[in-house]
Amino acid sequence: LRELGRRIRRERESAALTVTELAERAGLSRRYVTEAEAGRANLTLLKLARIATTLRLRLGELCDLPDVGPPRERIALVGLRGAGKSTVGRRLARELEVPFVELDERIERNAGLSLAAIFDLQGVETYRRLEREALEEVLAEGQRQVIATGGSIVTSEDTYERLRESCRTVWLSAEPEEHLKRVLDQGDHRPMEGRPRALEELREILERRGALYALADRRVRTSARGAAEVVADLAPLLSA
Repeated sequence: LRELGRRIRRERESAALTVTELAERAGLSRRYVTEAEAGRANLTLLKLARIATTLRLRLGELCDLPDVGPPRERIALVGLRGAGKSTVGRRLARELEVPFVELDERIERNAGLSLAAIFDLQGVETYRRLEREALEEVLAEGQRQVIATGGSIVTSEDTYERLRESCRTVWLSAEPEEHLKRVLDQGDHRPMEGRPRALEELREILERRGALYALADRRVRTSARGAAEVVADLAPLLSA
């Protein structure tokens, strides 16, 4: 609304019209035009069409606004498992006093199955569909939240694009050794079971996904750093 108001004011000034003249010619009150230019009016298509016609523009031209960016209060954390998304996400949500959502937990809740069972029984495509549905569900719950995403969300082009257009995205990155150590410290030894090249495979995954993670708005390194320090490092992004 603010951007549309600025557009109306620029076009009015370009047409050498005063607020009063635009209001009279469009059949609107002076107060309404003033509020519209301030981004506070309850705009309707009919009234916008009157303003556009008066300014000798098509309605589509008047409303063709630049991308004003995603909501600044919705933060999404991306990165490989073990980057610290859950730990940092919870602390960041407390700092901002907003809800914290683990996207994979939402997928499990909606499906009534663990992630392992989803992959084993229904496959990757089903997981991707459930991931998209869960993301839309979470986005519909409000603008103010912190979301920790699954490590592979960046490989789903449409879902990742949706995430980036609706959230401020932060790539939490760490050294491969630290990724693996954190997962093992959580008591999950599956990455090592029957996989003597687990660390090499992890490095390969990071190499393949690096360019995708880099599409995030910000990269923050978490290696050898506590959650409080990482959250403090995010301050410039949150205040931007």
